[in-house]
Amino acid sequence: MSLEVLDRHSEALFEFLWCPVCGQDVFTHIPFEGVFCKNCNTQVVLRESRENRGYEEAVLACFDTDSTWNLHVDEKLRRDLPDGSARAKILGAPGAYEIDWWSPAPGEDWEPVERGEFDDVEEPDEVSHLA
Repeated sequence: MSLEVLDRHSEALFEFLWCPVCGQDVFTHIPFEGVFCKNCNTQVVLRESRENRGYEEAVLACFDTDSTWNLHVDEKLRRDLPDGSARAKILGAPGAYEIDWWSPAPGEDWEPVERGEFDDVEEPDEVSHLA
């Protein structure tokens, strides 16, 4: 017996995607478990959007921090999601994706971490072992 694998989303979509908790853009797929940020373990679930407004692809990326490591440690260069989850609607085509909206909307209470936002920030030695 063999297992058939169906790729529902293009590799280009995962190249565009980044984690709004830590800003990293490397994800790991664990069969039968899901897709997780390799840096902080935030789970991402991709779903087809009900409407695509004429774009080639319209995807809802749902991020969940239930499995995120040591999110309570501010020094770990992470930003928690409001109520532990957030969604982004991604529109476009390979090479031309864009974020249409975030839910909840970024504002005074929450801003998603931008791709690579913490790349040039040194983590304090006293917390480097915590993740």
